[in-house]
Amino acid sequence: MKAKLIQATWMIVMVGLGVGLHAGYQDYGGRDLLESFQLEAARKKTSERSILPASLPRPELPVEKVVPPRTNATTIEGLSLYPKVVVGGRTPLDLWAYYGRGASSFSSPTLPMRFEEWLDFHRAQQPGLMKDVREHMASRYDFTPAILPKAFMSGGKPIMAGPAARLPKDLASWEELADLTPAEIRERDVFPFKPLAHPLQSTAHMVFPDSWIAIHPEHTRIDVGFDIPEPFLPEFPPPMYLTTHKEMGDVTNGQELTFENYYQIFDGLLTPEQMEGLKELLQPSPSLWFNQTDHRLTEEPSSGIACFDCHVNGHTNGAFDLAPDSRPNMARLRVDTPSLRGNYNLMQFSTKRSIRSLNHFAGVGEFFGGDPGMQQAIGSRGASRSALNGISEFNAILDYPPAPKLTPLGLLDPDLASKSELRGEQIFYGEGRCVQCHYGPAFVDDYMHDLQVERFYVGRPEGPIKTSPLRGIKDTPPYLHDGRLMTLDDAVEFFNLILQLQLSRQDKQDLRAYLLTL
Repeated sequence: MKAKLIQATWMIVMVGLGVGLHAGYQDYGGRDLLESFQLEAARKKTSERSILPASLPRPELPVEKVVPPRTNATTIEGLSLYPKVVVGGRTPLDLWAYYGRGASSFSSPTLPMRFEEWLDFHRAQQPGLMKDVREHMASRYDFTPAILPKAFMSGGKPIMAGPAARLPKDLASWEELADLTPAEIRERDVFPFKPLAHPLQSTAHMVFPDSWIAIHPEHTRIDVGFDIPEPFLPEFPPPMYLTTHKEMGDVTNGQELTFENYYQIFDGLLTPEQMEGLKELLQPSPSLWFNQTDHRLTEEPSSGIACFDCHVNGHTNGAFDLAPDSRPNMARLRVDTPSLRGNYNLMQFSTKRSIRSLNHFAGVGEFFGGDPGMQQAIGSRGASRSALNGISEFNAILDYPPAPKLTPLGLLDPDLASKSELRGEQIFYGEGRCVQCHYGPAFVDDYMHDLQVERFYVGRPEGPIKTSPLRGIKDTPPYLHDGRLMTLDDAVEFFNLILQLQLSRQDKQDLRAYLLTL
């Protein structure tokens, strides 16, 4: 009898323990966690600047509080406080019109719901989100492919003519727009080059173009897609040129470098340290939202991201992310992947921060959005000092593409250049004032400049941003740090407006012709 009583007692204990473990798992998985984070603001009807459409079937998501700046909000003319942010929830596409502080500088590795619910949520949200993104981009740009005659990137991809940015309907020409003062353009709200935001800035991180996803479907995101058409992006895969083997031209022979083929391609061409650095650049490892945990935006667990997944062949595939140099997440600037070509000739790296060495640049932890705590939770990308040295060694031999019309001093050879190109060179060094920031062998001054673009529209100032080299510029569309300038024609119109140069239509065409020779 006593034995049966003991047995029954143990059964009750085990059943209770099982129920408790199940409840604990549900709480850990996010069901109860969701309820605990439901704030009153998340249950209110969506407003005009809603980050989640009212009709979208969704679980409630935890809302991050928005804290006003420690200044009088009325002094920031025309700007609104950032909307309440939900992890994975939609964010405005005009984030330049907002400001404020987040509740914290730090992120959480825990999703607000179970991963299965996370998948269902984004499957429901993604179609409507991308429809709105495409409509937004179509309202700003004409993406009808118009190819520049006899103009090609180094690997042969045609170059698009522009401007792709849409001219305001009440203006007849770009010259008419340039005749207006910055104050008039701001007052009439006719500035066509406002910043681009990440389509889903609440999660942000890397978004890969369709050409990359076609070969690497493991990087397909469940929440968002790319927002710029392929004709306006760099060629894929791009050529690779080395300072140590200029006689070989494209050392990849048109191949995408991978962890599987790099040794066969480069054995006998690189030093052992350079070979080790290239291996590290091709080796994927966990990053924010691309990893083996549930804190991810891919349907299946991922081995992560490699440096050369964005900097393909030491160049760029046009993937974009957010610069990790600011908080809150809504304040971070969208940035295109810069080319690594010619880094041997640069003294400053990174868009907003003054990183002053290739070795430092190689070790910067941007794969976790600038949050070391997330790196600890998901998996370290930590590299040894010798590995960083190897990465820097390889980075330092990536060369620009050939520019056969340039002399050793970087000037056009009059026997090879056309009349339009020669006139463009004169404008570059003269009334275009381009040389003030773009000079030397890389056509860059290695400084950061504040263009004060907010003079032309009501928006949050973006501040100083690093000047980009113009050497090899034809291979790196779209332009400016966030890719808002789809073509070289857009870039010429942008700086003609910003610097108030008053260039003629012919001047701008000649300047574009010159830029294509660099």
